[in-house]
Amino acid sequence: MAPAAYDAIADWYEQEFLGGRDDSDPIGIDRALRDLLGPGSGTCLEIGCGTGVHAATVRSLGRTPVGVDLSAGMLRHARGRLPVARGDAERLPVRSGSLGSVIAVMVHTDMPGYPAVLREAARVLRPGGVFVHVGVHPCFCGGFADRADPGAVVIRRGYADGHWTKASWTDQGVRDKVGASHWPLPALLNAFLDAGLALERFTEGGEPTPAVLAVRARKPRECAG
Repeated sequence: MAPAAYDAIADWYEQEFLGGRDDSDPIGIDRALRDLLGPGSGTCLEIGCGTGVHAATVRSLGRTPVGVDLSAGMLRHARGRLPVARGDAERLPVRSGSLGSVIAVMVHTDMPGYPAVLREAARVLRPGGVFVHVGVHPCFCGGFADRADPGAVVIRRGYADGHWTKASWTDQGVRDKVGASHWPLPALLNAFLDAGLALERFTEGGEPTPAVLAVRARKPRECAG
């Protein structure tokens, strides 16, 4: 398997990007995951688990976290936090209809084929299983958004373009290093529906302009495939 984009920055991501952050959950990532996933049991697959930093939250909800990621470098840090496998999110190494819950946290902009990832999430879920997506807000985060002043986010041309870019308002983040895809809100939500997932609940995080949009969807019980 070829090296992944995050391999080159895995140590920086773990030690500086994550290590330099406090535990106050300023943009509501952990809150959104807790609220939309909720308590449960059994295996919860995290697609694009990275260094595994969300495993503790999944465990605190009574679920057993396992992760899959394309980046061997990121998984090197994740192995101490949860069981992991290296794999392509568009071809998950998981049996169809075998899981009660799947999550994807802050990764959809890293995946140009995210609609295919959603189809894979639907495939591996059992009927009635839940999928939780927590991602950067498509309306207020992207190469078109300047968040240098959190009190006055500037939205420039480009929101309607589904494009990959390294353009960023900061050189302290991930986008300027590995690039990111953009999914306008209708394209993102329609991809859930096209995958056969039923949308249930939504939440936003970050103040005063949201930086996170989270979605809970479910595989309908009548879908056995």
